[in-house]
Amino acid sequence: MRKVFAVVIAIVVLLPIALLLALSARPVVDLPSPVTTLGQATPITVDVRDPRGVRRLAAFVEQNGARYRVWEAAQPSRVTHGTWNFTAGINATPQLKEGKAKLIVEATSNGLLRKTARWEREVTVVTRPPIVSVDSDQHYLYLGMADLATFNVSGTWTESGVRVGDQTFRAWPMPGGKPGFFSLFAFAWDMPSSTVPLVYASNGVGNDVTGPIVFQFPKKEQPKYTVHDLQVNDRFIQKVVGELDPNGSGDPVPRFVKINSEMRRANNKALSDLRFKTADRFLWSQPFMRQSHSQAEATFADTRNYIYKGNKIDRQVHLGYDLAVTQHVGVEASNDGRVVYAAPLGIYGNCIVVDHGYGLQTIYGHLSQINVHEGDIVKRGQVMGTSGQTGMAGGDHIHFGMQLDGVQIDPKEWWDSHWIKDHIAKRVDLPGFNN
Repeated sequence: MRKVFAVVIAIVVLLPIALLLALSARPVVDLPSPVTTLGQATPITVDVRDPRGVRRLAAFVEQNGARYRVWEAAQPSRVTHGTWNFTAGINATPQLKEGKAKLIVEATSNGLLRKTARWEREVTVVTRPPIVSVDSDQHYLYLGMADLATFNVSGTWTESGVRVGDQTFRAWPMPGGKPGFFSLFAFAWDMPSSTVPLVYASNGVGNDVTGPIVFQFPKKEQPKYTVHDLQVNDRFIQKVVGELDPNGSGDPVPRFVKINSEMRRANNKALSDLRFKTADRFLWSQPFMRQSHSQAEATFADTRNYIYKGNKIDRQVHLGYDLAVTQHVGVEASNDGRVVYAAPLGIYGNCIVVDHGYGLQTIYGHLSQINVHEGDIVKRGQVMGTSGQTGMAGGDHIHFGMQLDGVQIDPKEWWDSHWIKDHIAKRVDLPGFNN
């Protein structure tokens, strides 16, 4: 009886406490979009969850020992999960100064114990836009080619680099500890010739600034891209769909076209995403080398009309060089670097991608065999595998391509030591480059 009595007493005592705690949960506060800077009026979204609803919600900025209320919810909410939007910055709080501060959001539960949750993060208050100063070099730009610009950025900023149309190329600190920044950028093969490349700097609060690059776009010297018809037959179509769409069904011609278009776009997106796997230093010091004794069966940005039984079934642009030697020739690394991809990749078949630093990468496709692994360090001329006809290849060759910050470019300038000297080594320190 004593044990039963003790259990009853425990239930009587503990049950109200447990019920009280259950009815007084602490809110969960989250900011879906990260906030790192506060400008004139920076938009902020707050997400709050509480099973008893929110009684009070407010935001503050603390700086130099002072606390400023920047926002408060107009009315308490009984909803268990809500989203609120407000702005914070020097428009509403002119007392804020340029520099570090702390953004704080507090939410009080509507439960019995009125528990309060606190979210806080270090931020930077920005009152002025950054300033960019671009080099005065004359930059000669060509379709499909790359170049390098140097510049300085002062003030508070979070991102900078070069913009060419809708494409962005990152800024990197000058090598060797020298002041300033540089950006390797590309003028894409399909970029309108009227596009003006700009150095930009952003502070994350809308105060973006740009500076023009001095450039010429010699129309008479621009590359001439070819258009030609590529005849495809049943044997080639069956080879492609059998390898790249083995579980598909139906007419092989539409399947082939889907592979050639949709899979091509997905594969190029996968290649572009490899830009995030790049070193923040030069991994190379010599000109890039072309596959030994190779003949070019196709060049960069050729347009191909795919002809089947006299009808054009597709049209695509070939972004690379098809280099042929003999069957199953050793595929050579074009320069020193680190392997960031070594696996099948759709239309490219067995594919290797080598990173050379600062967003510059080389691509090797259609291999019959891969002899390196992701993470391997390779040297210029090192054999990484053997050529073949995997993927969208009609014969044994190597698809060789290059990309810069995810934008595929023409490799031919990188095979030229004089071009590298004039466009790269004269503007930044390229350790070991003696050409």
